[in-house]
Order: sequence, then structure tokens, then C-alpha cells
Amino acid sequence: MLETKHWYQSKTVWGALIAMAAPLARYVGLDLPLAEQAELADLLTVLAGTFGALLALYGRLTATKGVSG
Repeated sequence: MLETKHWYQSKTVWGALIAMAAPLARYVGLDLPLAEQAELADLLTVLAGTFGALLALYGRLTATKGVSG
């Protein structure tokens, strides 16, 4: 693995978080089948990536100093 990404862009991380939350949800009366857990992980990955991109764009547009490199 040469490329890296933020933790919130990882389907594995979201899947693990959902896998931990699913038993708790079941305990309070909400049952989430495995297929729906996978779809939820995909959706959260897309949303987190989109949020990160929007935040980066906002930060660049509202920055008061330029970027040098």
C-alpha cells in the first residue's frame, strides 16, 4: 500500500464502526441486517469523503494567506 487516505474515507473503518454499533442498536430494538450494514458503510464513506472535500474547499476559499511549496 503506497497511497494513504484519511480514516473517514475507509470503508473498513466505517464497517467496523457500524459492526460495533449494530449490536447496541439491536439491544435498543433496532435490527440492521448485514446487507443494510454494508450499504450504510458505503453511504457513510461517500458522505465523509464529500464532507472532507467541501471542508478543504471552504478552507482554501476563506484562507487569508497563499500556499507555497
